[in-house]
Amino acid sequence: MSTETDEAITVAVDNLSKYDCDRKNKPLQGLSPYELKRLENIRQNQAFLTAIELPQANAALKRKPSPGGIKREKAKVSKQEVLPLRKSLRLLKKDAEIRLLPEPQSSLQQVEVRERPEGPVSMAPVNMEEDSLLPASLLELWNERFTMVTKKKWNLKEYEASLKGMGLSEERVVKVVKERVYSAAFHPCARRLLLAAGDRSGRVGLWDVEGDWGDDGVLLFEPHTGPVCCMAFSNTQTSSLLTLSYDGSLRGTDVERAVFDELYRSDVGLSSFDFLSHDCSTLLVSDWDGDVAIVDRRTPGTSPESVSTLDPKILRCVHVHPVQKQYFVAAQNREAHIYDVRSLRRKAGPPVSTLAGHTLSVSSAYFSPITGNRVLTTCMDDRIRVFDTSEFIPQIPLQSSVSPPCCPLGRHNMKTGRWLTKLRAVWDPKREDCFSVGSLERPRRVELFHEGGRLLRSFRDGEHLSTVCSVTAFHPSRSALAGGNSSGRLHLFAG
Repeated sequence: MSTETDEAITVAVDNLSKYDCDRKNKPLQGLSPYELKRLENIRQNQAFLTAIELPQANAALKRKPSPGGIKREKAKVSKQEVLPLRKSLRLLKKDAEIRLLPEPQSSLQQVEVRERPEGPVSMAPVNMEEDSLLPASLLELWNERFTMVTKKKWNLKEYEASLKGMGLSEERVVKVVKERVYSAAFHPCARRLLLAAGDRSGRVGLWDVEGDWGDDGVLLFEPHTGPVCCMAFSNTQTSSLLTLSYDGSLRGTDVERAVFDELYRSDVGLSSFDFLSHDCSTLLVSDWDGDVAIVDRRTPGTSPESVSTLDPKILRCVHVHPVQKQYFVAAQNREAHIYDVRSLRRKAGPPVSTLAGHTLSVSSAYFSPITGNRVLTTCMDDRIRVFDTSEFIPQIPLQSSVSPPCCPLGRHNMKTGRWLTKLRAVWDPKREDCFSVGSLERPRRVELFHEGGRLLRSFRDGEHLSTVCSVTAFHPSRSALAGGNSSGRLHLFAG
C-alpha cells in the first residue's frame, strides 16, 4: 500500500471518528481502506452542498405559493360502467350473439348549459355561503362619490417617473374569475382599489385589493350565461357597474337591492356599449349583426329607444366622443367610421368621417379620453394606429402607427389564436396621449406607449408574470394598471 493511501486512510479515520458507519452504531474499526475512502468522499460532498446552501434552495423550489382568489374546484371522477369479461363463444361452443356497447356521453352533454335569466338577477356571491349578504364595507366603498376624486395633472416626464414606481407582487396576482378574462374595469373611487372582471362563461368577479371577504377579497357572481365582453362603471354619485354579454343582455348593478337589473335584452349577441350622456342615463349598444341601439336606463322595460343598422356584416366596438356626445366611432369589418347619432335612422346613412388604411378586421376604436382629438384603433393586420380627429373631415388623417421596438418589421403581433382574448389598445384616462396594450412577446409583458410611438414602459416580472395579459385597464385617477389573462387572473401594477 502506498504512502498516500495510508495518509488518506488516516485522515478518513480521524474525520469519521465522531460518526458511526451505519444505523446500528457499529465502529469504524475493521473497515477496508476503500470503505473508509468512500465515507470520506461522502462527508466532503455533504460539506460542499451545505456550504453552497443547496438543500435550502431545493426546499424553496419545491414550495409553490398557492394563487390567491377563487379556489379551483376538484374535478368529479365518475365511475365508469364495468363491462363483462370477453370470452370466445367458439371455444364455448355457443352461437355468436350481438352485444351493443353503451353509447359514450358526448362532451356537449357533460357541459352544464345555463339558460339566460330574464329580469333582475340576485347579487348573491357564489363563492360564499348560501344567503350571504354583501359586505357592509363593499357598500360603503361602492357608494363613494366620484366627484370627490381629483385627477393629478402631470407633464410627460412626471408621468414617466410615476410609471417607474408601479410594480407587481405575489399579493397582487389574484384569480378573480374562473375562466378566461374578457373584460376588466376599475371602480372610480381613489381611497381603495376595487376591480371588476368578466369571463367567458358569464361570471363577474369583484376584487378589493385590501379586502378580506370571500376568497382573498374576491366575490364571484353569475349574472350572464355568455362571455362578458364589455363592462364599465358609471361616473355618477351612486356608481353602477354595467356589464354586457354575448347572451344578448345588458345589466346594471344595484348594490342597495343586491341585484343585477336587466337594462336591455336582444335576441342577438351584444358586442360593446358606451355612455351616450354625461349623467350615464343613456347608452349606445352594438351587436354582432351590425346594429346599434339607443337605450335609456330611465325607461321601464328592456326595449331600446331606437335601433339602426350600420354594417350588415359585423360591428365589434362603439365608443362615444367624450365632449361632443352626438358623435361616436364604430369598429366595423375592415373599416372604422365616425357617425352622428342625430342622423341615425332604421338604416344609417353615410358616416361623417372615415378612418382608412386598415387591411384586416378592426378589433377596437376609442376616442382619446379628455378632448377626443385622437382615435386609437387596433387592427388584426398587426398595427396600432392613432388618427387625428381634431376636425371631422371625410377622410381622417393618420397621425402615427405604433409598434414595439423589439419587432424589426414595425408590427405589433395580434395573432392571439383561439384560446386568448383579442388584444385591444386602451387609453389611459388620466392622459390624452398614452395607452397600454398586451403583448405576445417573451418575456411576457404589458406595454405602455406614447401616441407618437415611443415605448414609455414595459411592465415585466419574471416571477409573477408568465402569461399573456390580453385585457388591460387603467384606474381613472391613481397610478394603477391591471392585466387579465386566460386563466381568470388579474395582475395589478400599482405604486
